[in-house]
Amino acid sequence: MKQENEKIGAGEFKTHCLKLIDKVNQSKKPITITKHGKPMAKLTPIEDEAYSLFGCLKDTVEIKEDIVEGIGEDWEVDV
Repeated sequence: MKQENEKIGAGEFKTHCLKLIDKVNQSKKPITITKHGKPMAKLTPIEDEAYSLFGCLKDTVEIKEDIVEGIGEDWEVDV
């Protein structure tokens, strides 16, 4: 069963706009704004974007030279 969202008149929305924005942000439930009883707009919360470590550094590294070929130095290895 779908729960009907809260409705508020445009005049009341104008008067209490900032409080309603906070309410929607906290409750995560939208509010329909009406004018003469007809729905005109909907105030909805912004979904939190999922952050992924995979790909977060894409396009942050610039390769200037060959990264496969050695640089001609001999390396000492402790065995």
